[in-house]
Amino acid sequence: MIETLVMIMAGGKGERLHPLTRDRAKPAVPFGARYRIIDFVLSNFINSGYFRIKVLTQYRSNSLLIHLARGFNFGSLTEHYVDAIPAQQGGDYDWYQGTADAIFQNLGIIQDENPGNVAVFGGDHIYKMDIRQMSAFHHDKRADCTVACLPFDRQQAAGQFGIIEVDKDWRIIGFEEKPKNPKPIPGQPDKALVSMGNYIFKADALENALHADHQDSNSAHDFGKNVIPDNYGSYAFFAYNFLDNKVPGEDTRGSGYWRDVGTVDSYYEANMDLRAVSPLLNLYNYEWPIRSANLQYPPAKFVFDDEGWRGMAVDSIVANGTIVSGAKISNSVIFNNVFLHSCANVEDSILFTGCNIGRDVLLNKVICDKYVTIEDDTVIGEDPEEDARRFDVTPSGIVVIPKGAVVPRSGPIYFSTKLPPPGTLRPRQHLPGSVVISQEEAAH
Repeated sequence: MIETLVMIMAGGKGERLHPLTRDRAKPAVPFGARYRIIDFVLSNFINSGYFRIKVLTQYRSNSLLIHLARGFNFGSLTEHYVDAIPAQQGGDYDWYQGTADAIFQNLGIIQDENPGNVAVFGGDHIYKMDIRQMSAFHHDKRADCTVACLPFDRQQAAGQFGIIEVDKDWRIIGFEEKPKNPKPIPGQPDKALVSMGNYIFKADALENALHADHQDSNSAHDFGKNVIPDNYGSYAFFAYNFLDNKVPGEDTRGSGYWRDVGTVDSYYEANMDLRAVSPLLNLYNYEWPIRSANLQYPPAKFVFDDEGWRGMAVDSIVANGTIVSGAKISNSVIFNNVFLHSCANVEDSILFTGCNIGRDVLLNKVICDKYVTIEDDTVIGEDPEEDARRFDVTPSGIVVIPKGAVVPRSGPIYFSTKLPPPGTLRPRQHLPGSVVISQEEAAH
């Protein structure tokens, strides 16, 4: 018997993150210049000493599967693994109907491993956590289930999150899904406990609860909506306060940092957090590294130093392989292998891998997905009405350009069926044999 088996839920569509999730699952969305969202939960477990990890995938899983194979391969160590488990639709089962159904359909995997406990965590949040401390709390309380929770201001939490009610010993005595008037924490009348969607179960309690949920035809087969509220009265369910978690090498400023990057605006803000001189999420803590695929790219390069034509970046993160050729980057997050041509000006923006930014382009509050080409003299982010006609624009005004788009100075965007190596082609040029297609065709 192993002590704990880890199950990561990574099959979500992330519909509110569209078009960033048009071609990939939400946990596979790039983040922070060189990572993907799922890297954070995987790093938390690996740094905590948990090496038996199953990742449950479903929606548009190809890029996620490739990333896991390249970035989290322990080789021939059979007791150390990060295994991707695609939805199998075996027997009478359909696609996963909810988070609880996803685990139920994979109970055979849990039974094969025969763990004492099962950690069920989401793969789509940005945070750092020493799982050992939550596990110790789980054992000390002799809990059947421990739910990771974070105190929120009650007004901020109202209608937004699942709210857990606890007694003075932090045993769960109530649960409500997105209530308008959340129950307060004992002794903290202005705070409510938000469920982070991360659980540690005793294996037998999990199996019993999932079998009961599966037989309930009225259930949504979801942990937050059904399994937790239906079972806290029958089992010993406890809440673990995430604020008590101390990550090695971190100061107290970052305590409680947790971002649910479920919308484009929240995703943008979480990336922008990283630009700060002392960000709450510290990517430079070598005692708690965020692990990812080790991509073999050359160093970033900044060239030309003439007045008005200077390759530079200020208050920004710039990844390997990027060439800044007489362009200016400010307050932005730039991924690998981006090419910025002369006199381009990129402000408060996120550019994914392989973007090609033409001469005299101005980008302000723009997210470019992978392999986007912006043609010469294009201005995006300065005229809200024009942007709304041409692009996806969030409620806060963030412009999002989908993967592989070619953006001319005016008129509709279009796509090429063959993507050039980043930075090698001038705008308006295409690879031999490529076919120009519309945005609607590219989406399908």
